Amino acid sequence: MTITHNAFEFATAWDGLWSSNFGRWIATNGLHIVLVIVATIIATRIIRHVAGRISRRLAASDDSDATVQSEAVKHRQALASVISSVAIAVLYVVVSVDVINTLGLPIGSLVAPAAVLGAALGFGAQRIVQDLLSGFFIITEKQYGFGDLVQLTIGASNEAVGTVEDVTLRVTKLRTSDGEMFTVPNGQIVKSLNLSKDWARAVVDIPVPASADLNRVNEVLKGVSDKAMEDDLLPTLLLDKPSLMGVESIGVDEVKLRMVARTLPGKQFDAGRRLRQMVVADLRREGIDSRTPATVDAA
Repeated sequence: MTITHNAFEFATAWDGLWSSNFGRWIATNGLHIVLVIVATIIATRIIRHVAGRISRRLAASDDSDATVQSEAVKHRQALASVISSVAIAVLYVVVSVDVINTLGLPIGSLVAPAAVLGAALGFGAQRIVQDLLSGFFIITEKQYGFGDLVQLTIGASNEAVGTVEDVTLRVTKLRTSDGEMFTVPNGQIVKSLNLSKDWARAVVDIPVPASADLNRVNEVLKGVSDKAMEDDLLPTLLLDKPSLMGVESIGVDEVKLRMVARTLPGKQFDAGRRLRQMVVADLRREGIDSRTPATVDAA
């Protein structure tokens, strides 16, 4: 009898709870808030999933060249990432307003405190606004995109070099050749150097003794230029045959000659290393001394 009596009292209290105003609020407004939050979580995951699928499909549909993505695809991938971030932010704002309205908080009375808070945040968040504006122009001006090899000048003298792995309105993420990840606020970027924009140039400086026969050296370098397009590696990296630019500088005991070659974006370093190997081998075969290593610059 005691257990039955306790169960009856619990059922009576539960019915009284749900018949009260609080119970009705839980069944209506409370349920509405829970459903809205759950729907927001699901919508956020869907937006991110769709953005990821769009980026992967853009990369898969790029038929410009198998070695490097086209500039249009890289820009569209960055744009898809930004649009998904903005869509999620707008969704959160709309849901927040709906929840506040459902809770019965007077939104009108929050306008004045929000204005004061907005002014305070405006003074304290100038750097964030600067980052967002800089990111907007980076995306719209197509300065760089996913997969680009870039060199970013941060502040007065600091530099970050790496492959772009993510671009948002606020930050740019670079992966260095050592596997490290740079996260650079867009507002702190003073100058950006895109090393893989459309095409690149390998610049090879060849130092030879000042007493060397330059006509003979030029003949050797012309042979290297001709053989470059028959090499196993270079034809997949070069856009055209390397060109000889002649004497670049004259020193006390050496003369530097320059060879340049247009390459695929970001492949100037690989092409430059292979060209140096061929130049050194052919010069040695002809008995011409190249006493210091040739250098390769990106242009």
